[in-house]
Amino acid sequence: MRCPALLRSLRWRLLAATCVAVLAAVVMAGAVLSGLFREHVTRQFAATLTAELDQVTARFEMDAAGSPRLDPAGLSDPRWTRPYSGLYWQVDRMGGATPRRGVLRSRSLWDAELQAPADQPPDGQVHVHEVVGPGGAALLLVERTVRVAADGPAAWRLLVAADRHETAEAVERFNGVLAWSLAALLGLLLLAAATQVSIGLAPLQALQQALAAVREGRRPRLQGRFPLEVQPLADDFNGVLERNAEVVARARTQAGNLAHALKTPLAAMAQAADSAQRHPDELAALPALVAEQVEIARRHVHWHLARSRAAAAQGVPGMRAEVAPVVTGLVRVMSRVHGERGLRIEAQAVPPGLAFAGEVQDLQEMLGNLLDNACKWARSVIRISALPEQGGGAPRLRVLIEDDGPGIAADQRERALARGGRLDEATPGSGLGLAIVRELADLYGGQLSLTRAKSGGLAVELMLPMASA
Repeated sequence: MRCPALLRSLRWRLLAATCVAVLAAVVMAGAVLSGLFREHVTRQFAATLTAELDQVTARFEMDAAGSPRLDPAGLSDPRWTRPYSGLYWQVDRMGGATPRRGVLRSRSLWDAELQAPADQPPDGQVHVHEVVGPGGAALLLVERTVRVAADGPAAWRLLVAADRHETAEAVERFNGVLAWSLAALLGLLLLAAATQVSIGLAPLQALQQALAAVREGRRPRLQGRFPLEVQPLADDFNGVLERNAEVVARARTQAGNLAHALKTPLAAMAQAADSAQRHPDELAALPALVAEQVEIARRHVHWHLARSRAAAAQGVPGMRAEVAPVVTGLVRVMSRVHGERGLRIEAQAVPPGLAFAGEVQDLQEMLGNLLDNACKWARSVIRISALPEQGGGAPRLRVLIEDDGPGIAADQRERALARGGRLDEATPGSGLGLAIVRELADLYGGQLSLTRAKSGGLAVELMLPMASA
């Protein structure tokens, strides 16, 4: 159970990734530096041996009898004369009738010979080899081929070799110092990484404390100054908290409003029932009154449900409701409901793809209330059209419903839009239709306006946000 917890820890992930990267970098640096130092020491050693080879070459000659000769007294290093001292020279005869190894050699070789690889470099060119010398010692050998004109076609290979023990020790000492240095550097880097991770994740601890304060009710929102990378998260979370607070407050208000709205119909029905019990002659009027009050209660419930749904859908991306199917369905329903009056509902063709940026139920609620209201007051004709409206800002959906009824005077239109506002008590209704539409439109950022139609009746213009194609 402990390993999965560590894998889920952001701190341990960062530390593990940093440790692996730093360790790999230090190991690679150590390998590269060690190789470079070894190559440098070998090159310097080879350069020193080449200088010794130049001395040997300068003193190599042929005597009067045509035999090779090299005067050891001309060589300055005393190791040439000390047996197995670690510094050696040798002359091999190459080519000709009698090739022979070790024709001449230093006293330091004593009874041994240098075993050079069987190659033949061009005249004057220096080759470097790693070979095994006397006693199995590791040697670095340089060679050069020379020709003496008086000796005909014969070639002479001059060899100089030296023990690599000192260079190996130097490389080993350097590797030891390098290892300790890189280990110290690795420790410092890991300490710096741990410090960096702790400092970098410190704001998350402050954020956790702020969240704990919100959870415990000590703060209504996240408070504190956070880094630029964390501040957007805190701001978005505060936005969620504020929206939740708004939803809770709105729910409380809606519940209170609904309870208040239902008190009147319930009180009316209770009073009517009590009156019918005390006066049996009023019992015949009770069903009609109950039906009327139930209808009022139903409209109140629908209104509050629509408001709650619209408030919840407000600002939600991707909401889309096609206008044409809604208009077609409502025209068909209203034609049947008000069919006995012989009304004609003329619907202008809706442009294809025209859509409302909201819930389809809310669009049906708004257009249904407007059409129902128009059918109640119209004499013979209702006209409805839905078109996109291009303005200075984002394009909007414009719905226009006109009837040929008596219309509403300009000074009475605001009252008609108020909740429960009824200009004619003789016409059935609860006075909530236009109020529902107005409040739903406001919740969506739309607008409802009443004007005079060309036919003299009422023209209702509904402006709503339009969904993108």
